[in-house]
Amino acid sequence: MPVWHEATRELVRQGKLVVIGITQEQHADRCRLFAQWKGFDWPILHDPINVLESSAVPIIVAIDEHGIVRLRNARPETLQHDFVEKQFPKGQKEDALSPVEIDLDQLRTLAGEKNSADAWRAYGDGLTLWGKTDQELQQAIVAYQQVVKKAPRDGRGYFRLGVCLRMRYESTQRRSGDFQAAIDQWSAALAINPNQYIWRRRIEQYGPLSTKPYPFYDWVAQAVGEIQARGEKPIELSVVPSGAELARPRKRFPKEATAKKSPDAQGRITRDIRQLITAEVTVVPKQVTPGRSARVHVVLRPNAMFKAHWNNESAPLQLWIDEPKGWRVDRQLLESEITTELAAESDEPRHLEFEVAVPRNAKRKQTLTAYALYYVCNDVDGTCLFLRRDITIEIDVK
Repeated sequence: MPVWHEATRELVRQGKLVVIGITQEQHADRCRLFAQWKGFDWPILHDPINVLESSAVPIIVAIDEHGIVRLRNARPETLQHDFVEKQFPKGQKEDALSPVEIDLDQLRTLAGEKNSADAWRAYGDGLTLWGKTDQELQQAIVAYQQVVKKAPRDGRGYFRLGVCLRMRYESTQRRSGDFQAAIDQWSAALAINPNQYIWRRRIEQYGPLSTKPYPFYDWVAQAVGEIQARGEKPIELSVVPSGAELARPRKRFPKEATAKKSPDAQGRITRDIRQLITAEVTVVPKQVTPGRSARVHVVLRPNAMFKAHWNNESAPLQLWIDEPKGWRVDRQLLESEITTELAAESDEPRHLEFEVAVPRNAKRKQTLTAYALYYVCNDVDGTCLFLRRDITIEIDVK
């Protein structure tokens, strides 16, 4: 898009062209940060659910003053000749694009009356794109659940349901399992149409490094630095990219140079029976082909019920993964870094990721065992403890 920016800047300045962008992105604020970084000065619409049903990006569409699509897949070097300076007939009225007015109440009524996949999808789309509340997001999830129920071979419903589940996962209304459910829905969509670029990329964003085409968000830190250097305040991201979202692709599964030792091989550390720290596991992709790898996301959160929080004045959180015979993990021992920005006590979620290589002869489901060690404080009775949380990880082999 920077090339297009340069090619169209003068035409826009002269009033000969209006530029509008549409982004196929889960997170609108990341798009705004990129636009700020590159100095884009045109409006950019957010289409997280792929209403355009585009199967590749970028797609350049030229629409004339009559609202009629005149050119697809335009090139920046010929746009002025092929479109801007070209005279087009007005065309038929039905050829023109019509303004769209969204009435969520009407869409809800139509969904209830028609009770069809199309009606429920239209309602879900309206809620997702124009809704502003957590309640409307929940209603969108329900609407898309109706879509996949009534049209089980329509991948659009599964993809859009996954988008909303991931949105809820990142909201104050998060439910345990939302992240895995989003991956499952995206996987179901891709199984129906494996050629859908947008759907595949959404899974790869969180998946193993062997399937990544490129690092998705490694530009964020550079963008923030350069925007600050210009004396501007960068767009604040609601969810900062991490782990798989930043990592570079790799062709070969690594082998640790030095063997690690289990920090609690004898299981002597007291178990966190009360679950002062909760654990949530997500495996990407949903099903793993023998001989391939999966990326495992482990999120540990202080339990708000007990007003629990991390004790950052002691050793860092550790995660140990046992390797089943014939299986390999890229790192057996992971640690959550305690940065200087953290106070002595904090209650943020901590996200650890690792990858597991599935043997070629693997079948069905395999359960991996892991455990976390951490210092946690309980505000209810004021005690701070060093505890162990045992974690099971199910790998679904297809």
